[in-house]
Amino acid sequence: MPLNWDLVGAGDSEALLRPRDIYAGLASRPWRYLRHEQGEVLDEWFDRRHERDVVIKQNTGGGKTAVGLLISQSTLNEGIGKAVYLTPDKYLTKQVREEAARLDIATTDDPYDPAFLSAQAVLVTNYRKLINGRSAFGVIGDGKEPMDLGIIVVDDAHAALARTEDQFRLQVPTRHPAYERLLDLFAANLQHQSANGWSGLVDGDLTALVPVPFWAWADKRDEVLKILRPHREEASFMFVWPLIAEVLHLCTVTATSQAIEIRPSCTPVDRIPSFVGARRRVYLTATLADDSALVTDFGADPALVAKPVTPGSASDLGDRMILAPVALNPGLDAKNVRELARQFANGDRDGDGVADSEPVNVVVLVPSERAAKVWEPYADHTFRVGDLEAGVKRLQSGQVGLVVLVNKYDGVNLPDGACRLLILDGIPHPLDAVERREAIALAASTVRLARQVQRIEQGMGRGVRDRDDYCAVLLLGADLALATHSPRHLALFSPATQAQLKLSRDIAGQLKGEGLNEVRQALRGFLGRMPQWTQRSSRALAEVRYAEHGTVRPEAVALREAFHLAATGRPRDAATRVQSAVNAVGDRDKALRGWLREQKAAYLHLTDPAAAQQALTGALDDNSFVLRPVDAAPVQIRAAVAQARAAAEFLAGEYSDGVSLRLGVQALFESVVWGDEERSDDAEQAWHKLGLHLGFASSRPEKLYGTGPDNLWALSAARQAVTELKTGCGPDTATIAKKDMDQLGGSVRWLNDHDPQAQAVPVMLHPRSVGHAKATLVPGMRVITPELLEKVRQAVTQYAAALAKSPDLWGDEQAVAAQLAYHKLTGDRFFTVYSEAAGTS
Repeated sequence: MPLNWDLVGAGDSEALLRPRDIYAGLASRPWRYLRHEQGEVLDEWFDRRHERDVVIKQNTGGGKTAVGLLISQSTLNEGIGKAVYLTPDKYLTKQVREEAARLDIATTDDPYDPAFLSAQAVLVTNYRKLINGRSAFGVIGDGKEPMDLGIIVVDDAHAALARTEDQFRLQVPTRHPAYERLLDLFAANLQHQSANGWSGLVDGDLTALVPVPFWAWADKRDEVLKILRPHREEASFMFVWPLIAEVLHLCTVTATSQAIEIRPSCTPVDRIPSFVGARRRVYLTATLADDSALVTDFGADPALVAKPVTPGSASDLGDRMILAPVALNPGLDAKNVRELARQFANGDRDGDGVADSEPVNVVVLVPSERAAKVWEPYADHTFRVGDLEAGVKRLQSGQVGLVVLVNKYDGVNLPDGACRLLILDGIPHPLDAVERREAIALAASTVRLARQVQRIEQGMGRGVRDRDDYCAVLLLGADLALATHSPRHLALFSPATQAQLKLSRDIAGQLKGEGLNEVRQALRGFLGRMPQWTQRSSRALAEVRYAEHGTVRPEAVALREAFHLAATGRPRDAATRVQSAVNAVGDRDKALRGWLREQKAAYLHLTDPAAAQQALTGALDDNSFVLRPVDAAPVQIRAAVAQARAAAEFLAGEYSDGVSLRLGVQALFESVVWGDEERSDDAEQAWHKLGLHLGFASSRPEKLYGTGPDNLWALSAARQAVTELKTGCGPDTATIAKKDMDQLGGSVRWLNDHDPQAQAVPVMLHPRSVGHAKATLVPGMRVITPELLEKVRQAVTQYAAALAKSPDLWGDEQAVAAQLAYHKLTGDRFFTVYSEAAGTS
């Protein structure tokens, strides 16, 4: 009688629960064994699976997708309930489903699929499908029964944060009828915050940004509802309005010339009961240093977030050599590096024009279309989000050459030959209004640095996917170089990346001051798998361990708890909770402390408006860029008694070594981009900091008080430079426009009104020094053109280089005084040497 194979094991119907066992039980396994690190985290998760929030940290390329899928299947097998696997976008949803198919795990992308609803398949979808005002899973108040979920796996959790915040942000664009009505409603409040900013809103200035003060927004809540609520069924409102309507009075509101943006200070994720009520929530993330946003954005339990599940060793990361050419030699400009990249893509590793080795795929990450354009002469292809999937598949399938990816720093897998040389040419700049305001107010805060490092680490992780992979990484620009050199930045990278940066610095130390050929030699040795490097690299990573505890900043926990208190009708308790965070911050981060005190004032206003204004006045003492209180008055600035002493004190406090000093100065000038209006704020901040580097008292009155010049330098006890920056004007600008000239004249009058003793030196940074025929020249006006700014750059760079030659020389008043005088950077000579008189056409 023939055997009936279908009866074999038919009596054993018990489902496997342990994820390791599920994998071992596969009839056809995609890999012979799970990686050791995958097994470790799966075992630890299983032991802790009854904890509601679990963070799993593995290095980029550590196999997190398979881990998340096996956890999902384990939960289904245990009968806990339906399983949802969330990805950042549709492109990654497709990748996850392909991985699930290899693991023989049933999936669907349809939330109404019977297999998902009966807990027989994992729903793989993107964050937006779950978190939106018309969610298929149910939203508070929509009358639908919320979908009961057993587990939600949030893949690439840190990448999810920005997308989640987007889902809770209502944008009212200028073309929408509600925009003008809101602008009219808050006109007086906006003008009080910034007269110049208000003019920019009216004129359509792309850089204009004015916050609506919290007291005006809260006091006019009824009028706001009358304006916005009738549009709640419109396409641009319907997916956001149900999420924020009940906390509208707690929202942060910012007006720009493109839109009015309305966003809660913390996401009211409890509007999605399926997410809040899920029995298990698992966050898969790379080993980034700050996990606070998991608390503020997802409402995760801070105590559980602080106990991540990790492998025993952090050695599961692919091999990387990370070099910043400008840190090795300031003379290595970006053009040289682009040519080098093109040569490696051609297989010309000697740079002699002849292919002498296998060509490699070179991938360049850029933050904008403007940055991509610079690479056009060198690139074989440029891919954007729309055609990214096809582009990545081409890279994964063979040799393509030099490829540019525009504004895609996460969620792209480029294993093995798909990318052997990765270049980061800048990092994304804040785009939405709230982020732009935070970038100004928290410029010097560790919170801001942590976000910047997170983006850099995400970008650097694109080229290696597992321990057997390898990829050289080049960082272009002084900002990126400083981020991988400064101790403040370095401490925020993951342990494994810190180890690779340390090893790379050994190579960098040998290349210091050398030219492009030495960089080429280092890359050739790395890509040729030089045994001396590979052995040391393996040993360096073998010793690295994951951090035992996750970092959850106390102020992030306080802000989440305070938001919940305010949203449930307890604003005074919310203010008290924020005050506890203010106390905890102390003097270690005054910018952050001031920012928190503004939030406290916002909650306090709901019960005690007078006390709120007092609290806001106190916030100004810590952070000059918080909201202006109702009765705020401009503060006069005074020149330092000795310019050199002020410069030496600033430099000694800002820089720990000579390399950081040189990179910091170079970063200032890289922030001034002629013809790019979106970088105007960066240019103004750079000019402000340049003044501090030179020992001038420096302020930004327009940002501080909403009126006055972009910048004010106290050159001496009697003279102050009143400066307007028009770096956003393109090279085709023929003359200085009448409105720009009038603005400078108005700023001079502002100084005369607020500081009658000061003598104004009117200054403008502009592509041209000639005024329009209809413009009236401001008496005594000086202009710094691009050519003259280049002279400033050269002088300040030489000033910094001279001080950087010997340890701590930049903190010596006499040495600084000598360099200021030699390079004609003193208050009495700066504008005579580095500017020219304005003329008429």
